[in-house]
Amino acid sequence: MLISRAPVRISFFGGGTDYPEHFLQHGGAVLATSIDKYSYVTATPFPSHLFDYLIRVSYRKVELVRAVDELEHNVYQKCLKFCGLEKDIELHNVADLPAFTGLGSSSAFTVSLLQALHSFKGEFVKPLDLAYEAIYVERHLVKDRVGCQDQLMAAVGGFNLVEFRTEEDIIVTRIPLSPQRLTEFESHIFIVFTGIKRKASQVVAKQLKRVADNTDILKKMRRMVDQGWDILTTNQPLSAFGELLHQAWIAKRSLDTIISNPEIDSLYNLGRESGAWGGKLLGAGAGGFILFFAPPESHKNLRQAFIQHEVLSVKINAPGSQIIFS
Repeated sequence: MLISRAPVRISFFGGGTDYPEHFLQHGGAVLATSIDKYSYVTATPFPSHLFDYLIRVSYRKVELVRAVDELEHNVYQKCLKFCGLEKDIELHNVADLPAFTGLGSSSAFTVSLLQALHSFKGEFVKPLDLAYEAIYVERHLVKDRVGCQDQLMAAVGGFNLVEFRTEEDIIVTRIPLSPQRLTEFESHIFIVFTGIKRKASQVVAKQLKRVADNTDILKKMRRMVDQGWDILTTNQPLSAFGELLHQAWIAKRSLDTIISNPEIDSLYNLGRESGAWGGKLLGAGAGGFILFFAPPESHKNLRQAFIQHEVLSVKINAPGSQIIFS
């Protein structure tokens, strides 16, 4: 048996510019960090000659099939075929967090699965190449309307500025922070679950129809990535980062009416009233987790304000996809 894991992520700035529909013409970038919440895949040799099926996969369901094409789970099916595995393997997936919550869990699963399949075959794949493979699988084989940041962050991990040139040309730059600055930054993060789950590709499909109309807003969001980098690396007060996050949320919210709703607006305003400098809805929009950026002394007020909601504690700068047991 071997076990792989890949982290989910928090994206602070630039989300939406990581879609080829935008960055191939205008360039794109995000400022994001992986967090210590993971998607795990176990892979085990399976003696199919002793059974009446060739492959067993489990997730929310269990599938026992005699051919890869019989699999209902599209990502399992496409990744197995992509890696040339047609039989004699058993795969199992578990995750620290539910899907459809704005943290990139679907791509973390794809990356973790590809990592497990390559390792099962005795192959080593570099983190960036693993990201490129996951982007190809999700966008061209599964045909999901997804961007390119989630796969990248799941594969390479860390706290990064990521620039998108093409789907096969992505530049990753680690943010040079001291351990003290990193700890200080982490202590300002406060994450609340809205209780709303949604499929990102459905939210994104509507936004992509308006990419041309939103070019100026997306370019502004791209510039915020560099502003965020400057705040962090020149030791400016972190209140400036929180205020920039607020401006980023206003910009993101203006991309399409589907991104927010009265319930989300109410939660966001409550967070600001309770001491947060700024924040944003994570992921494509319409639900999932809300990130707030607030001084640590305000976190008690925030916990009281959101006592009816699930609060997620995280560590940032988590490692990228890796084999944790073999």
